[in-house]
Amino acid sequence: MGQYTEISQQRIEEMRVMIGHRKVRDHMFALLGLVCMMIAVLTMLGSFASLLFDGWARLTPEFFTNFPSRRAENAGILSAWVGTTLVMVVTVFAAVPLGVGAAVYLEEYAKKNWLTDIIEINVTNLAGVPSIIYGLLALGLFVYILGLGESVVAAGLTLALLILPIVIVSTREALRAVPSAIREGAYALGATRWQMVSDHLLPYSRGGILTGVIIGMSRAIGETAPIITIGALTFIAFLPPAPIKAEAPFVSFDWLWAPFTVLPIQMFNWVSRPDKAFAENAAAAGVVLIVMTLLMNGIAIYLRYQIRKKIKW
Repeated sequence: MGQYTEISQQRIEEMRVMIGHRKVRDHMFALLGLVCMMIAVLTMLGSFASLLFDGWARLTPEFFTNFPSRRAENAGILSAWVGTTLVMVVTVFAAVPLGVGAAVYLEEYAKKNWLTDIIEINVTNLAGVPSIIYGLLALGLFVYILGLGESVVAAGLTLALLILPIVIVSTREALRAVPSAIREGAYALGATRWQMVSDHLLPYSRGGILTGVIIGMSRAIGETAPIITIGALTFIAFLPPAPIKAEAPFVSFDWLWAPFTVLPIQMFNWVSRPDKAFAENAAAAGVVLIVMTLLMNGIAIYLRYQIRKKIKW
């Protein structure tokens, strides 16, 4: 009996040692992750601080209300930030409904066969395709075949194609995260498949869908290659027509067909010039672009938080 007790105590001690080693490994892994995160955050903060230091003197009200100019001290980003805003509006309205609809179909309606397997593989792979490929595709499809030209709508649709795989993949993951009991409960109460999707599945997965939209829009707002490919202007001293008019019908869509420029292209134009003052303008424009991205993400994160707060599992 004493021998068995001694063996049991020895095994218990071995288990304690093994658990202790695993806890140490867990702590080391957590520390490594914290170090990696801090390196990334500090790198981003350092880059932002450098841009802010170089461009602080140019961040004046006139910088936001002036058009680009050959004189650095008079140059502004009015046409660039307006163009960026309009292009992002088109991108959101094109990519989000199409991406969410495609994800719902693939996840809830499509039959599991070789065709859907090929579609799923292609959608996943398209998320990693270089952006210049989307620019070449948009040049042939939107500019030449559909005749949209070098317009805001062509740029928005190009960026919508760029982020579409991201929206589809993230939406499918959000739909999969909804417990199966929600689906079964809806069917048990007599709901149709569409009623289950629209009244239960989509409301519970809106937080995850917004996460995918945030990631996609953050990528789209800083893209330059596909926008240059379809013919965005590097120097533009006018604004697209206003979406809101004083006379009936009060809403105008002429701005969709207007030439445009965006902040990344304006920055590229200034950086390529030898005058140091234009580099300061580019730094100030970079600060504005980062702030616009953070503001857009902040609004989406707030909406996601409000949505998740109201969900009761």
